[in-house]
Amino acid sequence: MDRVSSFDEPLLKLLGGATAKVMAEHLDLHTVGDLLHHYPRRYEERGKLTALADLPLDEHVTVVAQVADARILMFNNGRGKRLEVTLTDGSGRLQLVFFGHGVHKPHKELLPGRQAMFAGKVSVFNRKMQLAHPTYQLLDASDADEATEAVDAFAGRLLPIYPACKQLDSWRIAKAVDAVLPSARDAVDPLPASLREGRGFTPLPEALLKVHRPQTKADIEDAKARLKWDEAFVLQVALARRRYADTQLPAAARRPVTDGLLDAFDAKLPFTLTEGQQKVSKEIFDDLATEHPMHRLLQGEVGSGKTMVALRAMLTVVDAGGQAAMLAPTEVLAQQHHRSITEMMGELAEGGMLGGSDRGTKVVLLTGSMGVAARRQALLDLVTGEAGIVIGTHALIEDKVQFHDLGLVVVDEQHRFGVEQRDALRSKGKQPPHLLVMTATPIPRTVAMTVFGDLETSVLDQLPAGRSPIASHVVPAKDKPHFLSRAWERVREEVENGHQAYVVCPRIGDDAEEEKKGRAKKKGAEEDPDKRPPLAVLEIADELRKGALSGLSVEVLHGRMHPDDKDDVMRRFAAGDVDVLVATTVIEVGVNVPNATAMVIMDADRFGVSQLHQLRGRVGRGSAPGLCLLVSEAHEASPARARLSAVAATLDGFELSRIDLEQRREGDVLGQAQSGVRSSLRMLTVIDDEEVIAAAREEAVAVVAADPELEHLPELRTVLAALLDKDREEYLDKG
Repeated sequence: MDRVSSFDEPLLKLLGGATAKVMAEHLDLHTVGDLLHHYPRRYEERGKLTALADLPLDEHVTVVAQVADARILMFNNGRGKRLEVTLTDGSGRLQLVFFGHGVHKPHKELLPGRQAMFAGKVSVFNRKMQLAHPTYQLLDASDADEATEAVDAFAGRLLPIYPACKQLDSWRIAKAVDAVLPSARDAVDPLPASLREGRGFTPLPEALLKVHRPQTKADIEDAKARLKWDEAFVLQVALARRRYADTQLPAAARRPVTDGLLDAFDAKLPFTLTEGQQKVSKEIFDDLATEHPMHRLLQGEVGSGKTMVALRAMLTVVDAGGQAAMLAPTEVLAQQHHRSITEMMGELAEGGMLGGSDRGTKVVLLTGSMGVAARRQALLDLVTGEAGIVIGTHALIEDKVQFHDLGLVVVDEQHRFGVEQRDALRSKGKQPPHLLVMTATPIPRTVAMTVFGDLETSVLDQLPAGRSPIASHVVPAKDKPHFLSRAWERVREEVENGHQAYVVCPRIGDDAEEEKKGRAKKKGAEEDPDKRPPLAVLEIADELRKGALSGLSVEVLHGRMHPDDKDDVMRRFAAGDVDVLVATTVIEVGVNVPNATAMVIMDADRFGVSQLHQLRGRVGRGSAPGLCLLVSEAHEASPARARLSAVAATLDGFELSRIDLEQRREGDVLGQAQSGVRSSLRMLTVIDDEEVIAAAREEAVAVVAADPELEHLPELRTVLAALLDKDREEYLDKG
């Protein structure tokens, strides 16, 4: 076990307090192992200068460049001094500025012709790119002999550029890595020897040395290939073991019943199910009929009818004598599901009540904010079996919630729930219940394999008949203010034609939030004067009532309202009594008002691609065409505007999820859906490494099938235990 302990050694012991503290707080690096797995982002070659023309604005960068010119300027009547240094790389120029006492050292060292590595934040001053007070490290020496030695030392060397932070530059991280690099020899190799040799992989200690201190570009490729495989393989083994364990569990088979609740429900449907819905329903019914728990992911386009498929699965389980629970991420969504399911079922949702069907069942709602009496009744209906279907929030996971015979758990909006929460609800059954996980954000195949690798996948990519197309347009509010005026006219026109509209804002705008923002501002760096706070629901609603939409019924909806008030507003909007609903993203999923045809998203550039696609899916749900207007003040050439144009250009959620993943950090997209994915993916990129992931999955399935307990693979078991322990800690920390 000594071999593991050198990787577990705290950085504090080896690097000194200040460096270790910065690494822990800003880079989430705590142990020798963490630092050895903090890989370089890229490498600079000695003698090859970075293209200064491509520097991203507002980002911390590291560049290797040559000093072209340096001069001291006086200002403030000779009382102030400024050193301006111009760097060049043959393709572009970059200015450095140093002020006050910070002038002396660089003035002596940054002489024309010298080369150095510079790090700082790129800004623009007088229309020129600049780094103010960058930190730097000279790559040559002033003395001629020393210069020759330095050139020899650096000649042909690849300089690792690490993901860094303002408090710790890349080369300081490189020095820290030098201090812990000898521990790489103790790395526990998770790959079985046969797999490693069969695929010709470099041993792990060698791969770690090569990734941090490569001699050649081939070293880097070798190391990356090996380290990517480790990440993909270890994760796929964890998922394969989970899948295997699930297949060993017993479950009650829930087979469809003729002339039961499902048949009665189908008979009263006013439309025909799509081919996709029928195909996916069959996959689910086949799973429910087996004596092992179903573990299925149902993903589909916004508005493809996933709730209908889930409801038919729940009715099948009720027919077979069991109960079904649907877990939603927010109270608004739980209430919305409860309302739409009871409406779809009609008298079938009133089992045991006056006027209810004799084949019906009770459909109850359970949320944290319910009154004591209503909650007591709901809990009683669950424990006696009176309620066949329950819809709720996290409140369903609480210890005091007991079921008569829980047969199926449906989790809506999976990316907001961790594996542990799924398990907590599943433990409520006498035997493990069947599990259906729904996600409204379409996921590329590789992400599904990586994040939901313990689930079988069903895809709904067909929209129900009668759904209308949604036209989406970007409204550049800053460049063309008259476009925004026209947007409000369009909303008015929709209302005059008997329809309704949503206006979405990124912020609520109440006092509690302002206070929090004020505290954060004091704590953080100086505020960018050009960047105003995001637009707020309460302010925009007020402006619209008094201005562009005066005379219309405008109401607000946000997460901090009392649940009864939220429910009241949603009911009135659904009934058509409210013309325009100004809301935060609480309406993002599940809200179904077919008469709402227009949506205006304010500060649309502050939302992610998938979120915009989700929001847009709230309109065009009836027979009238939908309209979505993405309002933004972002500059036409900015990445934010490019993102909005991509959303406006396609309604294909799978295509957008791919764009989303390419543009954002993977961790943001993967979230905590599969706990630990975030912490274990450092080299692997799920969008580019599809082949690696697919191959690793195959190998992992074979390894687990041959040796489920990994008895003959102690190294793999050790690495897996370390990964999963970390997950458990993270989960407990998040509470």
